[in-house]
Amino acid sequence: MRKRIWGWFFFDWASQPYNTLLLTFIFAPYVKELIGDGAAAQSAWGFGIGAAGVCIAVLAPVLGAISDVSGQRLRWIWFFSALYVVGAAMLWMAAPGHFNLNLTLFFFAIGLIGMEFATIFTNAMLPDLGTREEIGRISGNGWAFGYVGGLIALIIMLTLLAENANTGKTLIGIDPIFGLDAETREGTRAVGPLTAIWYVIFMVPFFAFVKEDKRRKAPKGAVAAALRNLGTTLKSLPKTPSLFAYLGSSMLYRDALNGMYFFGGIYASGVLGWSVTHIGIFGIISIISGALFAWLGGYADAIWGPKAVIRVCILILTLVAIVTVTISPTHVLWFTVPEGSTLPDITFFVIGAAIGAAGGVLQSASRTMMVRQARPDRMTEAFGLYALAGKATSFIAPTLIGIVTVISGSQQIGITPLVFLFLLGWVLLAWVKPDGDTLT
Repeated sequence: MRKRIWGWFFFDWASQPYNTLLLTFIFAPYVKELIGDGAAAQSAWGFGIGAAGVCIAVLAPVLGAISDVSGQRLRWIWFFSALYVVGAAMLWMAAPGHFNLNLTLFFFAIGLIGMEFATIFTNAMLPDLGTREEIGRISGNGWAFGYVGGLIALIIMLTLLAENANTGKTLIGIDPIFGLDAETREGTRAVGPLTAIWYVIFMVPFFAFVKEDKRRKAPKGAVAAALRNLGTTLKSLPKTPSLFAYLGSSMLYRDALNGMYFFGGIYASGVLGWSVTHIGIFGIISIISGALFAWLGGYADAIWGPKAVIRVCILILTLVAIVTVTISPTHVLWFTVPEGSTLPDITFFVIGAAIGAAGGVLQSASRTMMVRQARPDRMTEAFGLYALAGKATSFIAPTLIGIVTVISGSQQIGITPLVFLFLLGWVLLAWVKPDGDTLT
């Protein structure tokens, strides 16, 4: 069992660079550099991620229901891993002078869809890894392990590959390795192939050690039966008020958290004028904080339960979102700072650490809570619904940010929807029972 748990951990390790390198700290700011205008980049990023979110929201519960009937989780993980690898690798094509925004967003969405769907099936394996009392710690350790993987990948990217747009040198002052051409940004564009190769290598322990119990093949008509079961589950959600409220709450607060991740790098680039390497340092601080607190959060989950942990994290992130809106090169918390002051930069570094800490704990505790709310015999379907809850508004938050940014012409005002999403999610937790509904 211990080997299986470590194998399961390696999915978080393997997949984390898509979040760390592509969504937030390297590729997103690079897209902003190519587009030039921060508000335009933030809008395009929001609309692109929103489109992928629609696809995930529609298909996630369906695939989860089918998987519960067929019992073939690993086959689905293989398939969606292929989408992850292809989508990430093709981002190499985002070259200056030949940049096709629509094609770039298409391949980015393909990889994102692959990552999210593979996550559904790996999350559904969590209850099989330990007792009810142990899964909070297991989930937290897995999330922390994933953060460490993301941190190492980011350090490799910053020190050996990603060049500064002005100097053509990496963070440690060298040319990008392998003879990559800094003039055409090959070092930074290598983030896509690196993310794909990283995933291929580190999914080997997952597939080697994580085995499913042998199950019978899906009977004839299993897909239709799975869809009928899903329909019944959706219709009966009001009869399970704790699960219903939790899905609604997590739909909102996880969407807001993803908004922070998706737009953090673009925000720092557009508002504070940070370079890709500067944002990478910000990412290192955030990831170290996330790894440490995800590990600690697993123990807090075991002591106080996931609901209490989730509540505290949401309040912290709400405060962080409010403070972020007030930061510019000339202002912090609505107070004017002297020209050239480093206070805005320092404050944003602190914000990065807070997002990493609270975000890591929140995500780990959230999947533990889903295990407590779900029926054991329909766990993948439940995590499909959980993905639906996480994605049903995932196209709304980025899209709202895109719309508000376009209307206001301000990146700062553009992220204000996150504050309201966090608060609404926190309110809905009042109807969530720590151990779920009593199922008969």
